[in-house]
Amino acid sequence: MSDANKVPVLVTGGAGYIGSHAVLALRDAGWPVTVIDNLSTGFAFAVPDDVPLYEGDVADAALLERIFSEHGIKAIMHFAGSIIVPESVENPLKYYDNNTVKSRALMEAVVRGGVEHFIFSSTAATYGTPECSPVSEDSPKRPINPYGWSKLMTEQMLADASAAHGFNFCALRYFNVAGADPQARTGQSTAGATHLIKVACEAATGKRDGVAVFGTDYDTPDGTGVRDYIHVSDLANAHVLALEALIDQPERSLTMNCGYGRGFSVLEVLDAVDRVTNQTILRRIESRRAGDPGELVSDPSRIREILPWQAKYADLDQIIAHALQWERKLSEWGET
Repeated sequence: MSDANKVPVLVTGGAGYIGSHAVLALRDAGWPVTVIDNLSTGFAFAVPDDVPLYEGDVADAALLERIFSEHGIKAIMHFAGSIIVPESVENPLKYYDNNTVKSRALMEAVVRGGVEHFIFSSTAATYGTPECSPVSEDSPKRPINPYGWSKLMTEQMLADASAAHGFNFCALRYFNVAGADPQARTGQSTAGATHLIKVACEAATGKRDGVAVFGTDYDTPDGTGVRDYIHVSDLANAHVLALEALIDQPERSLTMNCGYGRGFSVLEVLDAVDRVTNQTILRRIESRRAGDPGELVSDPSRIREILPWQAKYADLDQIIAHALQWERKLSEWGET
């Protein structure tokens, strides 16, 4: 896309894990980008020095109005929210507030501010426990946890608001996001993370004494949960291409899976971590976590048909190597 068509973009949650990679992808491609993040789970160091960072909440209408005015914002990439499935079961109201209520407030600001394009960070949790695998976008949406419901509700609000008010949107349903920027500029930095590859890399670098395997009695080949792991930089690139698609066809909105279409079990992932690190990580077998389906693998046909998206890092060992590189960098910084 020519620089003349690259509109100013506001990235919510741009100091967080996936958001910071999207900021880098936008910046590397020459887009004007601004970040808003309340820094509750994000880190200011994850935002490049030449990218404006506003510390605040996406439901702060006055702050959003100021940002829109100061930077001429025409597109939103919305990553801000809560993402831990078991926590959503224990504290559903937090998730409906952070993920649904605040997204509604953001949409109101978008309508009032004349923002034209909206990219939404959705999730494969909207499918619940799929009847068949791989999962296409047309599969039934039956979330089995408040996290999935909070995202599905936001998708519905986007569809209704865009139809009524003229902006277009793209909802990207992520499968399991992992890895880190290949240049180690950013990565997953949150303490107490629950993502398997992050946890395993923490164990490999001595920050944990082992890895819990939650359930070995699923209806899968080895009894452990199967997931479709997508490299975070490939995912960030999908966001940039999705924004280009929205700008090219402003009358069209999109909903697309983001995954590789290949599943790995928990034990397969841990075997890969052992292989990459040349060590053996302690595994502790525990009971299933609430809200976890046995298998969740994407059908990525639609995104490959609509966008010129080609995965660069669709290799599990490479995903782990990049995550491990970032984990070691955090250790050098003294982060835990």
